[in-house]
Amino acid sequence: MLEAIGLNRQDESVYDALVRRTRATLSELAHDCQLPLSAARRTLRSLVDLGLATRSTGRPVRYVAVSPDSGLEAVLREREAGLNEVRVHIRTLMTMYRAGTRFAHPGELIEVVSGRDEVNHRWVQMQQNTRVQMRGFDRPPYAAPQAHTEPNPVELALLKRGVKYQVIYDRSALELPGWLEDVTVGMRHGEQARIAADLPMKLGISDDRLAIIPLLRPGDDTVTASYLIHPSPLLDALVALFEVMWARSVPVQHTVPAMEELSEEEARLLTLLAAGATDKAASRALGWSERTVQRHVTKLMQRVGAQTRFQIAMEATRRGWI
Repeated sequence: MLEAIGLNRQDESVYDALVRRTRATLSELAHDCQLPLSAARRTLRSLVDLGLATRSTGRPVRYVAVSPDSGLEAVLREREAGLNEVRVHIRTLMTMYRAGTRFAHPGELIEVVSGRDEVNHRWVQMQQNTRVQMRGFDRPPYAAPQAHTEPNPVELALLKRGVKYQVIYDRSALELPGWLEDVTVGMRHGEQARIAADLPMKLGISDDRLAIIPLLRPGDDTVTASYLIHPSPLLDALVALFEVMWARSVPVQHTVPAMEELSEEEARLLTLLAAGATDKAASRALGWSERTVQRHVTKLMQRVGAQTRFQIAMEATRRGWI
């Protein structure tokens, strides 16, 4: 159990025996642990150095166990401080590594992954290795066969762990059955979602250290190959592109502003309208008929005094609805 803080099994055995006795001689502990006197003596010296035991000055010499809650906590804090120093050193080494690989081995900065299963595997693996944030462009087609028909369990697990997700959805994704429900589930767990028209590509960025770009030709209906982009000026450019697109995209609302009498359905419809969704796309996303969508659009126009859908979106933005 205590190997995690640097004690081997022999150390732990002697310490456990000393804790049970509270105080004991060298021979008593050697007998309890079935160790030679020399081995028990070396272990006790180690425990004293770690602050887990003290040594009396009388005769015979007795060893006294330090209270575990203070002794072990001190060792644990020391180990944690050492691990933090290692983490800082890793970041320094990674900075040096990235600077070197950008130019020393340019052919290794872009990796091609082929095969639908392998692409999906690397996408899941990239998410699972994310520590701080995932960012990306989402648009059809997909490598995963169940995309947007059910929540992404990998994303939900990472959101629960504290990983930040920022996703920009292409307007074409609005027509996918189940898209709105799937995105709403993610947002309830912490995902930040926006919509944009005509995203230039599919894209995933993990912690500014790895990106994935699916390879798609006109007419492709599934993802069967992807580029993996390692730290490089190209990765820096993709990060910058994401930030520009994020600033220009429309936030997806899944809660209703408290100061306005706006239904949840109206809030969702406003988001879709602001993203430029057609009646057909909005009806599929909301599970309504096109006639119902048109009726709600007309009501919103009358409510905010707008003559066009664009004016609805502008007025909704002004009022803080989207």
